[in-house]
Amino acid sequence: MFNVISTQLSVIGGADGPTAIFLVGSLGHIDKILFAVIFGFILDLIFGDPHWLYHPVQAIGKLISVLEKGIRAVLPKSKSGERIGGGILVILVVGISTGVTAALLYFCYHIHWLLGFVVETVICYQMLATKSLKTESMKVYAALKTGDIEDSRKAVSMIVGRDTQNLTEEGVTKAAVETVAENASDGVLAPLFYMVIGGAILGVAYKAVNTMDSMVGYKNDRYQYFGTAAARFDDLVNFLPARISAIMMILASFVCGMDGKNAARIYKRDRRKHASPNSAHTEAVMAGALDIQLAGDAWYFGKLHKKDFIGDPIRPVEVEDIVRANRLLYATAVCSVVIFCLVRVLITTLFGGM
Repeated sequence: MFNVISTQLSVIGGADGPTAIFLVGSLGHIDKILFAVIFGFILDLIFGDPHWLYHPVQAIGKLISVLEKGIRAVLPKSKSGERIGGGILVILVVGISTGVTAALLYFCYHIHWLLGFVVETVICYQMLATKSLKTESMKVYAALKTGDIEDSRKAVSMIVGRDTQNLTEEGVTKAAVETVAENASDGVLAPLFYMVIGGAILGVAYKAVNTMDSMVGYKNDRYQYFGTAAARFDDLVNFLPARISAIMMILASFVCGMDGKNAARIYKRDRRKHASPNSAHTEAVMAGALDIQLAGDAWYFGKLHKKDFIGDPIRPVEVEDIVRANRLLYATAVCSVVIFCLVRVLITTLFGGM
């Protein structure tokens, strides 16, 4: 174990470029995955999600749209027909997305390990949304600081699904903080969790499920039955990551000097206060760490949805809470990368591979 760790530390900390590349190349495929995830995470922190770079999720989204249209044209428009069609959609989207990724990586690694490693690193980078989540939420912060409530509502409407046209300054701030909290799991820690296990292939599989849920996992007239399989599968694949994310965020709240004890207390009390079995976990930790109250009733597509409050109003919500939420997001992401990778090294060392 100590030989593996010392070799990896020499690559990260002390080796020059050519030596580092040589050391990575001498590792087995399992360890190449580990370094692809680490370098991908660093790229995400540096570059975020530039608009000029084509994103795999765009291709997954187009695939979902095309397959949905084809499936609906073939199967009957009954409750059972739509549920079967939704199940077929899940199988096809996950199968095609992971199959294409696996084939691409196989051919790249077959040509040269360095090409495969670079491609896998880029894919891992694109599966993460740490910097883009901070960038978009800080646009809301910047608009709020100008005092222009209309610009603030418009900015937050880009990152939330609720109606924003009547939100107050506090409502806009809460919406931004809640989005950072929830997406800390969906957009950062869950992809990291799966990529540390199975590299870019498993990361793409997770994103395929997550994207399906965001496109068809609604309880409206169009997707009430067709979206059932996608929504339930998304709940399944996020079940463990959501809970691990909450634990990592509690740890990070202590690292950041926030109210870690209250974060743990509110998590234990409020983690089930959401219609989704996974969504309230990191939101509860965020509310506790910041000593504020989140959630509550919200409007969606002109309809009021009654929701429980999460957290206690120990102090009022303020604009600076968006900055604090992002600091906790980054601390959680860094802690998670370190711990996930150390666990993988330990398991790989003890059991000789995964």
